[in-house]
Amino acid sequence: MAGIKVINENCGQEIFDQFNEICPFGAFTFENNKMEVTAACKMCKLCLKKGPEGYVELEEDEKEEIDKSKYRGVTVYVDHVEGKIHPVTLELIGKAKELASVIDHPVYALFIGHNIGEKAKELLHYGVDKVFVYDDARLAHFSIEPYTNAFEDFIRKENPSSILVGATNVGRSLAPRVAARFRTGLTADCTILEMKENTDLVQIRPAFGGNIMAQIVTENNRPQFCTVRYKIFSAPERSEEAKGEIVNMALEEKRFASAIEVLEIIKKEKGFDISEADVIVAVGRGVKSEKDLPMVQEFADAIGAKMACTRPNIENGWFDPRLQIGLSGRTVKPKLIIAVGVSGSVQFAAGMQNSEYIVAINNDKNASIFNIAHCGIVGDLYEVIPELMEEIRNNKNVNETLESEAV
Repeated sequence: MAGIKVINENCGQEIFDQFNEICPFGAFTFENNKMEVTAACKMCKLCLKKGPEGYVELEEDEKEEIDKSKYRGVTVYVDHVEGKIHPVTLELIGKAKELASVIDHPVYALFIGHNIGEKAKELLHYGVDKVFVYDDARLAHFSIEPYTNAFEDFIRKENPSSILVGATNVGRSLAPRVAARFRTGLTADCTILEMKENTDLVQIRPAFGGNIMAQIVTENNRPQFCTVRYKIFSAPERSEEAKGEIVNMALEEKRFASAIEVLEIIKKEKGFDISEADVIVAVGRGVKSEKDLPMVQEFADAIGAKMACTRPNIENGWFDPRLQIGLSGRTVKPKLIIAVGVSGSVQFAAGMQNSEYIVAINNDKNASIFNIAHCGIVGDLYEVIPELMEEIRNNKNVNETLESEAV
């Protein structure tokens, strides 16, 4: 098993003290004038980087290198409800085309369901080379076991190199189960995807509470899995001409078996989804009291915007959780977003940084939100918002006067 190995046990107290000071987990012991590494080691490798040379080394497991040339294609799982394709699928197809162009691979779509033939043909208008279709009445409703079996069957037959799945309720349930069957990696909620020329998929996402952007690569396993939220990437333009091929797939009879039987589908009433808003006013910690929200709401109403918020305002109980923007909330991509009193944490930024135009209002000129804003206003929101409202009222009065004079 891989681990840190002491190669010079008789190092002396002084050397041990140096390693002991470096190790944050207290994994080194020194008994009978011999230094050892205990099970407390977390493989942070600080001892290798900062410790005296010639005393420890990294002992790695021997790995059998896989033949990456046997895996070909960037696949997008088609997320849908009763054949109605979720928009995240089209966004992932756009990204898959970009990634596949780097390594000259085809773009595949995997469609599992019932009566989905016409919808599958529609995907050919978006640049998919092949759509693999599992169409059966027993797949009409999502059921984790047969859907996982169909997904596995596709991978074993086609050997795709990378697989992109939308981070929907279905995608988040399905992707880890399929990845586990192939003992391969899965990176959730990626915000950036890049492709190396050796077909390694670089998966980038915020980690450790948003304090760093982690780059994750599955170097010696295939296929590579990742999930991506809605509104992270852009969907390609629909072409008039359909290009590509529909491939009908068959699943063994026994693989339709499931311990779950769908008796009835009860559709809940769909409320407004902040992800679909074209104009958003998002409030953060800068709003001191719930009593001050009507002031911002008036401004949002005046410009035809929807109100949203950051996580602290959800914790305060000021907003419906469905109005939170960020990695633990919704991802948005409006034409205009105005961040009012928002500091701009990595988690919040990851949920809105692809907006077409970002305006930030904050009294801290060093706030992180200004790093991604297209336009910034440094000032107290309790002064800026009323001034903006005054400008809006004045312009409205001028327009009404001009209209009346024109009549």
